[in-house]
Amino acid sequence: MSAPAAHGRVLPTLNEDGSRNWLRPKPAAGRWWRRRRTVAYALMVLFLALPHLTVNGMPAVLLDLPRREFTILGTIFLPTDTLLLMLLLASCLIAIIVFSALFGRVWCGWACPQTVYMEWVFRPLERWIEGGRSGSLGIDRRHAYVHPRRLVKYAVYAAISLVLAHTFLAYFVGVAAIEQWVRLSPYEHPVPFVVMAVTTGLVFHDFTFFREQTCVIACPYGRMQSALLDRQSLVVAYDRARGEPRAHAESARTHRPANAGDCIACNACVTTCPTGIDIRNGLQMECIHCTQCMDACDQIMARVGKPPGLIRYSSQAILAGEPRHLLRLRVVLYPLAFAIAFGGFLYALSTRSHADVTLLRGTAAPFTVEPDGRVANQVRVKIANRSRRERSYAITVVGAEGGQVIAPESPLTVKAGEQRTTSVFVLLPRTAFINGRRDVQVSISDGDDFAGTFAFNLLGPAGDGGGR
Repeated sequence: MSAPAAHGRVLPTLNEDGSRNWLRPKPAAGRWWRRRRTVAYALMVLFLALPHLTVNGMPAVLLDLPRREFTILGTIFLPTDTLLLMLLLASCLIAIIVFSALFGRVWCGWACPQTVYMEWVFRPLERWIEGGRSGSLGIDRRHAYVHPRRLVKYAVYAAISLVLAHTFLAYFVGVAAIEQWVRLSPYEHPVPFVVMAVTTGLVFHDFTFFREQTCVIACPYGRMQSALLDRQSLVVAYDRARGEPRAHAESARTHRPANAGDCIACNACVTTCPTGIDIRNGLQMECIHCTQCMDACDQIMARVGKPPGLIRYSSQAILAGEPRHLLRLRVVLYPLAFAIAFGGFLYALSTRSHADVTLLRGTAAPFTVEPDGRVANQVRVKIANRSRRERSYAITVVGAEGGQVIAPESPLTVKAGEQRTTSVFVLLPRTAFINGRRDVQVSISDGDDFAGTFAFNLLGPAGDGGGR
C-alpha cells in the first residue's frame, strides 16, 4: 500500500507523494551574487590555507583531540582552561545571535560552509558537466542515474570531497600527520585510513545527495530564527504592498489591470532559490538569505521597466509601514552580553600563567615504607609550557626538612607549547607525619617569567608521629 498523498507540499525538497524533489536552481548573476562570490572565494581560500599557516612557530589552528590540546592563533588551550574555552564558545554563540538580530541569517547565506561549497563549487560544476540546468532536469526526468554525464560528475565530486576531507581533518591532526597518511599504505595506518574514508564519504553524500536538506531538515538554525529575530531585524523580504495583486507575465503584455502590482508572476525568484521556497509567501524557515531571489527579481524589474527592490533587504516592520527602531532591547542586551563574555575571555587570557602545573600522586601505592623505616612519597609534577620558547623549570620541596628529596629531572626542560611529567621522591621519617599527613610546598620556577608554590599533602602510616 502506498502512503496517502499530502495536501500540498510539506517541504520544498519533497513532492506531495513523499518522493524527493530534486532542486536545480537557476543562478541569477546580479550585484548581490557577485558580492557573495567574492566572500565565498575568500572563505574557501582561508579554509584551505589555515591548517598550513603558523603563528609564532605553532599552527594557526589545531584542535588536537587525542592530546586534548587546542591551538588557536598561536595560543595553546589545555583541558584545565575550562573557563577560557567556555568564555570563547559563549562569545562565538552570542556573536551569531547578535548578527542574527541585526542582519538576519547572514551567516547561512554568506558564510556557512554548506552554502559556500554547495553554491560556489558543487552546483556550478554540476551545471557545467550535465549541460546546464536544463540538462540536469532532463536527466532527472529520465531517472538516468547512471547517465555518463552524471557518472563524470560523481567522479569529480569524489575527488573534491577527498580534498575537503583531508583539509578538514588537518584541523584536528595537523598537516604533517595528513602528509604521512597520504604517503603510507593503508595497511600501515588502518584506523586513520578508515577515518579519512568515512569523512570523505560523508562529505560526498552531503554535497551529492543530501544537499539543501542540510539547511532545511538537519540544521537547527532555521527553527531558532523565530527566537533570534524580531520585526525590526533585517531579512530578505518581498514587498507585498508593491507587488500585489500580481499580473501574470502573459496577461501583462496584452492587458494590464489598473490595480496590478509590480510582480508579474514570472516565478524567477522560485526558480533561482537554492532551497526551493517562494519568498512571496513571507519569512520562512527554509530561507537562508542567499539574496538570489533579489538578483533574479531585479533583473525582471529592469526588463519590464520597473524600479528594483521588489524583493530586497528590509524588515517586517518597515514593509508593514511601521517606523524603524534601531535602538531596541535585544540590540542593547545581545552586544552587552557579547562584550562581557569576550571581555572576560581576553582578561582571563591576558592574566593566564605562562605555565600550567598539576601535582599528582604516584600511580601505585600512595606511599611506601623503605627498609630503613623512612616513608617515601612519589609526587608526579606535570608542567605545560604555555610560552613561545623552551623553558627549564627548577623544582624544590619546602617543608621536608629532616628528610631527603630526590628530583632526577630538576630543572625539567619543556619545549614551547608542550608538556612533560617528571617525578619527585620525598623520603621522611615516620615521626614527620601527624595523623598520617605531612603538608609541604612544591616550588616551581623557570627563573624568568614563571614562579609558583603549590601545596601538597604527603601521606604516611596513620597513628605515627606527634599526633598519636
